[in-house]
Amino acid sequence: MAILGFLPIANWLPGGEIDPAYAHRFVEWGYGTAICLGVAVVAAMLWGRNARAAAEPESIAAAASRSQRLSVIERLVPFGAFALYVIIARVVFSGRPLLIDEVVQLFQARIFTSGHLWLPVAAHREFFSILHVVDTGDKVYSQFPPGGPAMLALGELVRAPWIVGPACGAISVAVFSRLLKFTDPGASPAFHLGATVLFAVAPFGAFMFGSHMNHATTLLWLLVAAFALAKVTANDEPSMRWAFVNGIGLGAAAAIRPLDAFAFALPAAIWLFVLAWRDKRRWADVAASGIGVAIPFGAMMFVNAQSTGSPLLFGYEVLWGKAHGLGFHSAPWGATHTPTRGLELISLYVTRLQTYLFETPFPSMLPVIAALALTKKLSALDRYLLASAALLGALYFAYWHDGFFLGPRFVFPWLPVLVLFAARLPRLLRERFGRGRVWAGTNAALATGAVMAIVFSMPGRLMLYENGLTSMRVNYTAESASAGVKDALVFVRESWGAQLTARMWERGVSRSAAAALYHGVDACILDKGLREIESRDVRGAAAEAELQPLLADSARLRSSPLSPDSTEKLLKGAMYDRTCIARINEDRLGYTHLAPLLLERGSGNVYARDLQARDSLMAAAYPARALFLLRRKGAAADSAFEWLPLKRDSLVASWRVRAP
Repeated sequence: MAILGFLPIANWLPGGEIDPAYAHRFVEWGYGTAICLGVAVVAAMLWGRNARAAAEPESIAAAASRSQRLSVIERLVPFGAFALYVIIARVVFSGRPLLIDEVVQLFQARIFTSGHLWLPVAAHREFFSILHVVDTGDKVYSQFPPGGPAMLALGELVRAPWIVGPACGAISVAVFSRLLKFTDPGASPAFHLGATVLFAVAPFGAFMFGSHMNHATTLLWLLVAAFALAKVTANDEPSMRWAFVNGIGLGAAAAIRPLDAFAFALPAAIWLFVLAWRDKRRWADVAASGIGVAIPFGAMMFVNAQSTGSPLLFGYEVLWGKAHGLGFHSAPWGATHTPTRGLELISLYVTRLQTYLFETPFPSMLPVIAALALTKKLSALDRYLLASAALLGALYFAYWHDGFFLGPRFVFPWLPVLVLFAARLPRLLRERFGRGRVWAGTNAALATGAVMAIVFSMPGRLMLYENGLTSMRVNYTAESASAGVKDALVFVRESWGAQLTARMWERGVSRSAAAALYHGVDACILDKGLREIESRDVRGAAAEAELQPLLADSARLRSSPLSPDSTEKLLKGAMYDRTCIARINEDRLGYTHLAPLLLERGSGNVYARDLQARDSLMAAAYPARALFLLRRKGAAADSAFEWLPLKRDSLVASWRVRAP
């Protein structure tokens, strides 16, 4: 079964998901594995000649001194990890949220730090609506559970939300180091240090800890819960204090990512219940853990009740409906989720981990699988960690979205388990084969892989991350100051496609229907349909019903070659009128994204989406502000920005005739 982790199963199944980069990675693995095997063979030959000298015993005093030094270094690793993650956060990711998920959670964090749980909806919400923000009723808030934004709010209080990820990462390293004392109590200090360092520098973890993503904060609380559970189960007596900490960790994780927390909570609950069944005194541990869970989970329910109106109703369900949840059904956008597609997604996560976990020239999961194969007996804590990891995989098998950012992010909680078994491989080989050629050759291969990862793989990965998502990392406060734009009303020119989506939202078309229409209808045909229902002020279900027939030709669409925005669709033979041609030409002149600008502070500007003639509504709402249009100078992602001053009288004249 282990071989399945190396195969591109997703590419062989008919569910629709594929891994287009697999063939390229497979070739790289071939070359990299060959080099590492060559080094392993040479090392094994040389080791055979010098094995006797290497096997000379170490004196008791020298061993004790070395153990003490290693323990001191191990305690310093979290501080080094913090420095590494800060560098990644500030240099690689520019200290800014880059993915829309990060932007929206920071948006919610600022709502929290302002002393509110939600904001009132703007009079003309279409100028400010962005993906993943709920504004369909009379409140504005993030679709995500409140725990993630609450963690970012701690950094926002000191105007440094970027520091939350590195701080959580450093604490995670420290907790993982303590957890090793329970997973491998008889291991040497060298093993504990090596495993801690491996966890700290594993690229999959290091980049995630340098981001604003809530996967980093979730893993921290899951590790706290696992460590507390290890303390509870290691004692023959009830340990209510640590059971309570276990519950706090699981509850806090649930307030951030409920699915991840459930995967670790269910096996923990079963373990605690089994202990209580055997020893009645342990029911106190069960109660303490339950109380711990209830505190952060209750806080989450309170926030939900105040925002969504129901304690167990999350924002993403308000936006996308029941289709957002687990199960095999039509997804809010994209293909229908089936068991075949679920298997494809799990296959994608595993094959991507083969690269993103350690960035080694051979499949990164190879040491993990080898260690599992060599393990003779799993401890109770091992079984708990593996059961939780397996349950997490099963849950995401039933989830429709492909979670990919900085690696297969949905399985980020696998990181401690994967690192633990990878770190055990040299020790397991020594126990099975002794300090012989197999052990020496494998160590040499692993060391060669680590060096090649640092020298060859990581520079490319750093360059990729550092140069991506340029519009999201711009310092707009400095940009506006340089342009002399202050306390103005700035219309942000987004792509035609983004404007179409916002206009559908404004008409009351559901988020899922709007996504289907945008991806399934020619952009100009959709624009004409919107103009028609806007002219008659058709809204809600009626607007959605009028637009649905436009999907009839969805199978004949292709990405538009006319616009730099490839998400816009084109139907061959469709006739583009004067307005549609104007929108295409605007795309070619340059556009940017509204979402990061909603986080800008310092200039006093109000940023609103440019919606052509509808801009008159915003101009009337801010009669005393100067007007500007913000866009890129050209279609390239790194084109400079231009802040074009607008004359109110000229705009009013053009709006009256609804000029395109």
